[in-house]
Formats: sequence, C-alpha cells, structure tokens
Amino acid sequence: MVLGMDERIKVYDEKMRKTYEHLEGDYLGIRAGRANPHVLDKLKVDYYGTPTPVQQVGNITIPEARMIQIAPWEKSLIKSIEKAILASDIGITPSNDGAVIRLVFPELTEERRKDLVKDVKKKAEECKVAVRNIRRDGNDAFKKLAKAEVSEDEIKELTDNLQKLTDKYIKDVDKLMEEKSKEILTV
Repeated sequence: MVLGMDERIKVYDEKMRKTYEHLEGDYLGIRAGRANPHVLDKLKVDYYGTPTPVQQVGNITIPEARMIQIAPWEKSLIKSIEKAILASDIGITPSNDGAVIRLVFPELTEERRKDLVKDVKKKAEECKVAVRNIRRDGNDAFKKLAKAEVSEDEIKELTDNLQKLTDKYIKDVDKLMEEKSKEILTV
C-alpha cells in the first residue's frame, strides 16, 4: 500500500513537532529568576523504593515571586525530597521547617543570565540539527521511492514540501529561542 502524498510528509511533520515540543519542555525547566514549578518536572523522589515525580508526593505552591513551596503529603518524605533537589541540577539549596520545603530563587547575576542564554541557544541549535536530520531521513526515504515506480516530479514535490516544513520548524525554534533569551535577560 502506497501512502498518499500528504501522508508521507505527515510522518516527518510529526517527528519535527515532537522535537520542537521537547525543546519547549526543556525551556520550561530553565529558570529565569522567577519561581517556576516546571523546574521540578524532571525531579524524581524515592517514594518507598520507587522513583516518583515530586508533583505526586506533595503539593507545590508559589507563595512569592521567587519561592516554591513543597508540602509533602507524608512528613517522612521531606528528607527524600531534599535529597532529590540537592542531587538535581536546579542549583538551589532547599530549606525546611519540618512541614514544608522552601526553594528560594536568588536574583540572577548578569553573568548567570548570559550563561543561561548560551544554554538556551545551544539547546535550540541541537533542536535545529535534529529537525535537519529528520529532513535528511525523509529525503533518503523519498529517493528510495524512485525505485518503487514513483515519478521524479512526485519525489521533487515531496522533497520541496519537506524543505518547507523544515524551514517552518527552524523558524519556530528561532522564535522560541529569542523569546526565552529575552525572558532570561529581562531583569
């Protein structure tokens, strides 16, 4: 069964979209001087021997602009949550009063902001490379179609459409990178 023209492109569109969404998720975890509960998204806590997302073992609130508060449902989890935070790359030392854990985000220095922007640009570049690799895989697959009695015009149209799709995602990645960089550099 030969897929329709748009079906053959949709496969690559889906892959590129997932790559873009992964970058969005990475950017949510980058803190920009304000408390953002998404910095805890990848954090796993040892909950009775099972790595469990911190969102599932306690209530996360933001009482102030630069503070995250975690109220575990079981007080025995405070040490496990603190241990997970210290082992992560968040870069914040937790404090607790026996009932809740507080993460206070310090103001970012100019140097730290520039480092974060470099990291944002690096992640964007990695995403663009991944999108281009998907395009290359698509083009290779389309060339193999030539042997399966598909006209050269159809293959040219497929590669042109794939290039347009690639350009769209590269532009989206650049826009997302600019927005995140601006957010980080805004004091």
